[in-house]
Amino acid sequence: MSPAFSVAVYCGSRPGNSPVYQAVAQEVGHWIGHHGGQLVYGGGKAGLMGAVAQATRERGGRVVGVIPQSMVDKEWANHDCDELHIVQTMHERKRMMADRADAFLALPGGIGTFEELFEVWTWRQLGYHDKPVGILNTAGYYQDLLAFLDSSVRAGFMGQAQMALIQSGSDAHSLLKDLVQAAGFAPKARSELL
Repeated sequence: MSPAFSVAVYCGSRPGNSPVYQAVAQEVGHWIGHHGGQLVYGGGKAGLMGAVAQATRERGGRVVGVIPQSMVDKEWANHDCDELHIVQTMHERKRMMADRADAFLALPGGIGTFEELFEVWTWRQLGYHDKPVGILNTAGYYQDLLAFLDSSVRAGFMGQAQMALIQSGSDAHSLLKDLVQAAGFAPKARSELL
């Protein structure tokens, strides 16, 4: 059965210092799989990346990993993906992930997660895609970033229209449902899709 929708998830290759981060990655993966969706992610086996991929498969979802050869050489790749695409550059990786996704979601992560989030947000503003972009503010992880973005609006470097291009929330299920619906899909439990 083909997936009902695809969500690109950006998240840490580390687990973070609190078990809540791992738990939310599993929650996101379970939701995607339970609703017949497909995870598109960076192809790693460690940290939140590994957790969201494993959780998606546990609930019957498809997993598409996209990873540069340099990371495969370091043995960071998750070979349990339904599809594992090995590319040469980070630019190819991000482009393929964007092309394969219907929506984008940032979980807690580090510099790579930030860069991917800001790039797809920028691409949306420039009209390169019209896919929804979300930030899952788990345990207030993104609170300071969101406050800084508001300060950028107040300082006149961004407008409210740009801020309206991203959705944020702290409840994984609600945010995923909103993103998938904004992408034009009606998420249904796997049992309704069979």
